Amino acid sequence: MPESPSKTVAETMGPRSVALPPSPADTSKASKVAAASLVGTTIEYYDFAVYGTASALVLGPAFFPSGNATVSSLAAFLTFAAAFLSRPLGAVLFGTIGDRLGRRTALVASLLLMGLATVGVGLLPTYETAGLLAPVLLVTLRLLQGVSMGGEWGGAVLLAAEHAPPGRRALYAAVPNVGPSLGFLLSSAVILPTLHLVGRDGFTEWAWRVPFLLSAVLVVVGLWVRTTVSESPVFQAEAGRTAVGAASDAATVPSAPSAPSAPSAPSAPSAPPASRFPLGTLVARHPGRLLLGTGAAIGGSAVYYLTIVYSLSYGPKTLGIPQNTMLIAASVGAAAGIALTLPVARLADRVGRRPLMLTGAAGSVVWAVPMYASLSTGDALVITGAYTVGLMLLAVMFSPVAAFLAELFPARLRYTGASAAFILANTLGGGFAPLIATWLNSQWSSPLVLGFYTGGLCLVSLVCLLALPETRGDDFHA
Repeated sequence: MPESPSKTVAETMGPRSVALPPSPADTSKASKVAAASLVGTTIEYYDFAVYGTASALVLGPAFFPSGNATVSSLAAFLTFAAAFLSRPLGAVLFGTIGDRLGRRTALVASLLLMGLATVGVGLLPTYETAGLLAPVLLVTLRLLQGVSMGGEWGGAVLLAAEHAPPGRRALYAAVPNVGPSLGFLLSSAVILPTLHLVGRDGFTEWAWRVPFLLSAVLVVVGLWVRTTVSESPVFQAEAGRTAVGAASDAATVPSAPSAPSAPSAPSAPSAPPASRFPLGTLVARHPGRLLLGTGAAIGGSAVYYLTIVYSLSYGPKTLGIPQNTMLIAASVGAAAGIALTLPVARLADRVGRRPLMLTGAAGSVVWAVPMYASLSTGDALVITGAYTVGLMLLAVMFSPVAAFLAELFPARLRYTGASAAFILANTLGGGFAPLIATWLNSQWSSPLVLGFYTGGLCLVSLVCLLALPETRGDDFHA
């Protein structure tokens, strides 16, 4: 029986053979795809980070005016959480598109939806102008942003991972995973100068719209980049096997009886048909991996969103820390995490995914309380140092997560599986984190509660990682 064209040289020749190094052309193509995935993910997370920062600074009073600052902040963060509620819908929608029609098709659609929703936020009237219609429109656009994000991460990671040369899957999958931190830095690079030029009052009155409207330019660039890359070879091979299997099944339909003939050799089993509803198949066949994969990513989601979203509001409003101090501390930490992401991912290709993720999770459990306790000092250098260590530990935990979650699921369910696990973790660990943290600090007025809350979720990730297998050596084409 001829070998499947999707197998690598090493798989075809046997376990003792050595895989040939990738050709320069293949490496160049894979690098282009990874860069295109990074551009799109950065733009998507720029849009998300702009909204998160705006929630902390201005959206509460502009769209949810109240005499109580805590109530106003809760309402703004509730709209932030609303997008996470619609993320699972996006994972189902774009996961189905990505597993049935292709990764690239799903990614182009998700980026276009995000761009339209973000620019729409920048054009909205405020409560003072439109009354209740303003927050209704804001929540609607926020839900559309969430749908878009539900399909973005999984598709970007898979497009890069499925183009990756042998032995470099974690490295290439981690490239788009830099996007969340890079998107936050890009949003800070727009918001900080705008605040400096127009002042807090000018930003609150009108300039908060500028970062949202600039998204239109970024989305046009992102769409151009994404439409120039090729479809995933793993998806193409899977689609080919499914088509051959369907044709083989059709050819074996019983016909009218005929004269007996000599028995023929048994035919090879056909590929399983593509699922019309991948999420249903995923839940029925891989529920344990879906739940444990979600748990493995939940702690990192909490660290990320509490650091770059919630603390930007909590520090200035509750503790009196200057806004620029919080933005700079989070930005320096994010930059340090970016610098560490690809080296850690390359190491994960050599030693495995779990050892590094376990190290990062354990370190985050230990460091969560000291990191947020640093806010009590009010000292810019102490806060920046604590955030930098925390976000570097996050990079150790999260750099291999893209390859790890993708490898947990078979190719025909991979877009849906990886997206669902990551998005559920983001929703449970990140989407509701600012809302829960706001409530916790209304009951116990100490930043230590943030550390205990975050450390507890990182402990959940540690336990789930211990229950999951190493995936580095798994057949990625199966």
